[in-house]
Amino acid sequence: MKDSDLSSLIRLNIGGKKFCTTIDTLTRREPDSMLAAMFSGRHTLCLDSEKGYVFVDRDGKHFRHILNWLRDGVVPSLTDSEYSELIREAEYYQLLGLIEGINSVVSKRKDNEESCAELTRTDIIKCIQSERVRFRGVNLSGLDLSKLDLSFVDFSFACLKNVFFSRANLQCAKFRDVDAEGSIFHNATLRECEFTSANLRGALLAGANLQSANLQGKYLTSFYILLLILLMRT
Repeated sequence: MKDSDLSSLIRLNIGGKKFCTTIDTLTRREPDSMLAAMFSGRHTLCLDSEKGYVFVDRDGKHFRHILNWLRDGVVPSLTDSEYSELIREAEYYQLLGLIEGINSVVSKRKDNEESCAELTRTDIIKCIQSERVRFRGVNLSGLDLSKLDLSFVDFSFACLKNVFFSRANLQCAKFRDVDAEGSIFHNATLRECEFTSANLRGALLAGANLQSANLQGKYLTSFYILLLILLMRT
């Protein structure tokens, strides 16, 4: 293939969204990708004969990020849910470099969230020696609070993302409106706890004692609800 062919313009129709790029962009950065294979000249393309667009039956929402990655090698700044959507598209197009880049960004973001915790495990231990403890609205994300006696503690409105509560005594603790996404409550005592409007998406509750707990939290899937009912009966 001639150099002039490599730089020639390509019009793409990705699920109804129109894009314009070059063969060089589509093949240079990720030579082993599906896009590179599509435009290698070895495959027949689905071409709109009237307007000359190559049609790809995928959602075009994030394709601009894919093109920018192929052009510049820069991972876009997105939310976690948007990264999940972009990874799904990157997997389809077999863009291994982009997938690795996204995973690296997400991992660093998670590390930064954990480093932003306002208190340490030692601080928590000192606090719970008092008669009544409140961590209302405090960022405790990423802390290891396993095996601590946190009974009657008020965590309302706190950020508890990825907190490790395994085997902790949390009897009568308040988790009203907390963000406990991804937290581990494995084998924890959660008797009579209040989870009203709590975000428990991705939280691990296996083996927890949930007797008389208020589980009117957000993002509890039917699977978790069934699991919790079974746990409360044991």
